[in-house]
Amino acid sequence: MITATLPQLSALGRELDLGPDRFGFLRESNDVLDDPVAQRSRLAEDGYLYIRDFFDPALILAGRRAVFQSLATAGVLQAGTDPMEGILVPAVRDAAAASAPTHDPKRDSGKIKIDAFRFGLAAANPEIQRVVFGPEICDFYAAFFGEPIRHFDHIWTRLMGRGHGTPSHCDWVYMGRGSAQLMTCWIPYMDVPLEVGGLILLEKSHLQRERIAGYLNKDVDTYCENKPKQVQAVAKDGNGSFPGWLSQRPDTLPEKFGTRWLTSERYRVGDFLTFRMDLIHGSLDNQSDRLRFSSDTRYQPA
Repeated sequence: MITATLPQLSALGRELDLGPDRFGFLRESNDVLDDPVAQRSRLAEDGYLYIRDFFDPALILAGRRAVFQSLATAGVLQAGTDPMEGILVPAVRDAAAASAPTHDPKRDSGKIKIDAFRFGLAAANPEIQRVVFGPEICDFYAAFFGEPIRHFDHIWTRLMGRGHGTPSHCDWVYMGRGSAQLMTCWIPYMDVPLEVGGLILLEKSHLQRERIAGYLNKDVDTYCENKPKQVQAVAKDGNGSFPGWLSQRPDTLPEKFGTRWLTSERYRVGDFLTFRMDLIHGSLDNQSDRLRFSSDTRYQPA
């Protein structure tokens, strides 16, 4: 239930309908935290599990401190401010905002940047690795699956300044060649109020997967050898043959699917959100001067 007047929210620059039949908040699953059978039932129903205050905040803050201090040293954060606040240098902030799409397909082709996906900041960061590969999260998934687990070694780190977030998509098209039980884990490293943006999930969209079966059957890394542009993109440049997005019109999806976008009124340090690979999701636009920092990682039965 929406309990307060909401600010106007947007995704990819499109204002969202915030009516109760098109927008709402995530169901918390702390009530089934110690019951893997109930968790699996809840996941089948909702497509996600949202656990409040799962991590010791000190673990999360240590990860943020390490990353933000590196950004401050690199001159990305504003001098004279606390690096933990993630206040961008105005030139960096404005450049990020200016690179957002204009909704002109010709001008916007390839414009959504991926330089915010700073993989290297986590690859050699023991504080972040302690969070995402530590006993808390690994024990959770082992209990959830009821057997030993294996995580992907890669850590996707998201550092998003003012501007547009992530287009609507499912994770399956990026990593769908292995276990169908693969799960995504999304972790915020700061409190994320609505105006700073954050993850949004299209409610129960996993139950309508037949509507997007053609999309889910794609793989961003497949290409045709007789199409030079695809060969260049995938085989030579290491990019996808298509970007993996389902839609760049997140404002239209709730009506098309007869459902709602769901998010948290305020993601907190210590929260985590795990969801299925066929659940449609994206993110709200960041309307603040603060950097939004999160990570996502993947877990499956060994």
